[in-house]
Amino acid sequence: MESSKKHFQASSSFFLMVLLSFFNLQGLNLLSLAAASPVVRGNDTDRQALLQFKAKITGDQLNIVDSWNSSIHFCQSIGVTCSRKHPRGVGSCGQQLLQQNSSRDQCSLGLLSNLKVLGFYNNSLRGNIPPSLGNLSSLEKLGLTDNALSGIIPESFGRLRNLSVFAIFGNAISGIVPVALFNLSNIKAVDIGTNKIQGTPHSDLEINMPHVEEGDLNFLCTLVNKTKLDYVTITENNFGGEFPKCISNFSNNLRRLGMGANNILGKIPVEIGNLINLEALDLAENQLLGPIPFDIGRLWKLNIFYAHSNFLFGPIPHSIGNLTELTKLVLDFNNIQGNIPSNLGLSSLSIVLSLSSNSLTGELPVEVEKLKNLGLLDVSHNRLSGLLPNNLGSCVSLVELYLEGNLFEGPIPPSLSSLRGLGALNVSNNKLSGGIPEFLVSFGALNYLNLSFNNFEGVIPSEGVFKNTSAIFVEGNNKLCGGILELHFSRCNPQTSSKASVKLKIAIIVVILGVTLVLTCFLILWFRKKKEQKPTTTCAEHSLLQLSYQSIVRATNGFCMENLVGSGSFGSIYKGILEESGVAIAVKVLNLLNHRASKSFFTECEALKSIDIEIFVKDWLHPYVSMNESEMARNLNFFKRVNMAIDVAHALQYLHHHCETSIIHCDLKPSNILLDGEMVGHIGDFGLAKILSADRLNYSSNQSSSLGLRGTIGYAPPEYGMGSELSTKGDVYSYGILLLEMFTWKRPTDERFKEGLSLHKHVKAALPNRVIEIIDLILLQESVRGGTIIDITLNENRLGNDRHLQCLNLIFEIGLTCSAQSPSERMDMSDIVTKLCSIRDKLLRPTQ
Repeated sequence: MESSKKHFQASSSFFLMVLLSFFNLQGLNLLSLAAASPVVRGNDTDRQALLQFKAKITGDQLNIVDSWNSSIHFCQSIGVTCSRKHPRGVGSCGQQLLQQNSSRDQCSLGLLSNLKVLGFYNNSLRGNIPPSLGNLSSLEKLGLTDNALSGIIPESFGRLRNLSVFAIFGNAISGIVPVALFNLSNIKAVDIGTNKIQGTPHSDLEINMPHVEEGDLNFLCTLVNKTKLDYVTITENNFGGEFPKCISNFSNNLRRLGMGANNILGKIPVEIGNLINLEALDLAENQLLGPIPFDIGRLWKLNIFYAHSNFLFGPIPHSIGNLTELTKLVLDFNNIQGNIPSNLGLSSLSIVLSLSSNSLTGELPVEVEKLKNLGLLDVSHNRLSGLLPNNLGSCVSLVELYLEGNLFEGPIPPSLSSLRGLGALNVSNNKLSGGIPEFLVSFGALNYLNLSFNNFEGVIPSEGVFKNTSAIFVEGNNKLCGGILELHFSRCNPQTSSKASVKLKIAIIVVILGVTLVLTCFLILWFRKKKEQKPTTTCAEHSLLQLSYQSIVRATNGFCMENLVGSGSFGSIYKGILEESGVAIAVKVLNLLNHRASKSFFTECEALKSIDIEIFVKDWLHPYVSMNESEMARNLNFFKRVNMAIDVAHALQYLHHHCETSIIHCDLKPSNILLDGEMVGHIGDFGLAKILSADRLNYSSNQSSSLGLRGTIGYAPPEYGMGSELSTKGDVYSYGILLLEMFTWKRPTDERFKEGLSLHKHVKAALPNRVIEIIDLILLQESVRGGTIIDITLNENRLGNDRHLQCLNLIFEIGLTCSAQSPSERMDMSDIVTKLCSIRDKLLRPTQ
């Protein structure tokens, strides 16, 4: 957040001003000291106050206050200006007094009842703030920013009824903010950022609570009725608790709100859009999660928006395109997904646009050409792909451009030659190809260039920035040659390389033509031979087996229960072994009493046509078991259950994102998860599956349902019961319930889940400190046998020291997010796979 210095400029004719700005007095440096109404003659009280103040200064290296003596009138002293409107004078109090015991209350400034503006900032003040400053009944502005003050905010400040600006930014103040300070009717700006303030009690409490963990920010709600409030910042403190929704009821006059670098939890409230005159919003470096609210687009006066280093997810709302006065937008180090909105090309963005270290996909929009005034663009470490847009060269004001860690391909566009002021360019770890552009040699300001780990080829230039080995990075490009000797690349022979290239191209063309001719002749002969022969099926493993009913009965041993793999409302599946060949087969017996069984069968066939069936049914009839029908599944240890959860997540990710046409399974539950002999999880039973068109992914199905309500009670998402269309988020919900069941071994239809209680709420209530109460007893016994959680029930503080329980907490949090009531709050399967793999890596990592 910006400093509050602009609030402490005294008006031109209303008070005496003592200005000793940036003179670095030893122990004291007055940027501005202003007070109300001294006349030319002044009175003896003010003169004595100034002299007392001078006496407290121990090191005036520039002799600034030497003219403060009895030989001349204090209004003629250096740095002192007196108003001619009122008959009183004023003095000041230095740092040495601030070091005295506050109970002695000897600060001479306490005598100046007409003092209006008092400013000590960007100095070396230390010690406690004197409570006697609370006697300055006329004080309107108090600035003590950027010093080394400690102690607490005096309660006496609650008596400063005329105070409009209070700023102590950049000190080491601790304790709490006095509630009375927020009851001052004239308060306009409060800046307590970068201190050690840890919490504030509710307004009806009078005890000091320096370590409040919940409701830390409730004191902000006392500012709701302050209609003149225009500046609030609590940055770089230890405030925790939920983001208070009452902030949305602040005065419409609020222009700056700073809450960065704390431990604030929860979501950014949608009602933040009510602060329509907000110019700067800093929410960075907290623990906020959820999406960026769409109503952020109502803050049409916003210049600065910081929300980096949180846990935000979901897409960047298109409404941000309405913020036509935005100059800084920093959203890096979150988990934001989706494409970069095309309307984010705001011409007002003139300083920084940083979206790095997220999960953004798609191409860099061509609308970047509108960022003609932007100084820094950072989209690194995402999953962006495609070619770099040629109109990126329209961003002629760019000084820093970071594109590394993506999937960009193709050459560096020649239009970038117009970025003459570029000082830093990083395109490393992409799939870029072609030669290194010669125009980079002529960039005189370029002092950092990273082209490493791409597919560049050709000659490395030897002039310009390429002469400085500490400024360029080109490793990981095996087809490059030349450059200065210090780079240790092989030497180039341009003439030989050119001739060899021509010969290689000719050879490739000849080989391609020859192979094409041979294949054409072969295909012609094959089709002729095929027409002459009748199609026969001799192999038992052919995709269309010709089997009699009797051979199927024998293969399944009369459809005995030992060969039953699984069953549902539409039919049962049996495994069998053909007598003649020993080939394993699967037989589905339809339940013809259910009139929808035939429809389900054809739906399943249609779905299986669109997928790589080996991913789901490879080795299907080897020793598979249903996950909820065998004690074998329950006896799996913690690590194997994590692996199984990852197997299922990978399969769903494949269905949603990697099939030719995306598929919704619609009936994910334990009985449809099959385990092979190696305990690898597979998804089966596609009888209720739904195929999505490409433009409906993650939203809903565009096909009408003829199978009624899809899914199984307890696992089907709530929106299906209310008539909502099918979506991949429905599968995510079912997966979330499945994940919770795997590690609690409690079904969502358990008898205990009645009267509003559910598996989701049961797990949520136990996190994070009572996870031991809900996990499967088998897992608990495993941990006790391993000696990892002995006496854990007697000492909950040990929870944070046990890796298994830490990982369980993370897994349960994923399950809760996936099974959220609102589809928009649920995760994408790709993100679920990433997080679960990270948890597995943590389990594999040896303890320190």
